[in-house]
Amino acid sequence: MPQPRRTSAPPQRHPHADGAVSALDSHVGFWLRFVSNHVSAAFQARIEAEGVSVSEWVALRHLFDAPDAAPAALVAALGMTKGAVSKIVARLVAKGWAETVAHATDLRAHRIRLTRSGRELVPRLARLADRNDAAFFGPLPAASREELVRLMRELVRIHQLRHVPTD
Repeated sequence: MPQPRRTSAPPQRHPHADGAVSALDSHVGFWLRFVSNHVSAAFQARIEAEGVSVSEWVALRHLFDAPDAAPAALVAALGMTKGAVSKIVARLVAKGWAETVAHATDLRAHRIRLTRSGRELVPRLARLADRNDAAFFGPLPAASREELVRLMRELVRIHQLRHVPTD
């Protein structure tokens, strides 16, 4: 029986001088992602039961605070492409939660605003977000939750992060 041909593998490079390789769970990013994935998945399940995607929720929540938003403002707020935002707006309009209105002075431009049912939906979805947050972070003391948020905001500031998570 012929022996398989051997090829020489490139030498392994270790990140530490002593050759030790850090454990996967020794990284802060691992734990952030681990918790974030579970928090996000639980929230996604909660709002999908209401027929809303996470990206739709983010757009609805933005429009709740910014009535008659210009599409460009929504693109900037969501950190998504114009095409992606257009698809989200089209879904919101199709579901009766938003409408597009012609601009008062520029007939080529339009604004996006929530309909009455969209405005009524947002507080209900916000309560789901609040319950999801409480389910995951409620067991921590209030001071720990506040410190966690403070640290995350500090990292956002330091790294000048801008895009709102929508997935």
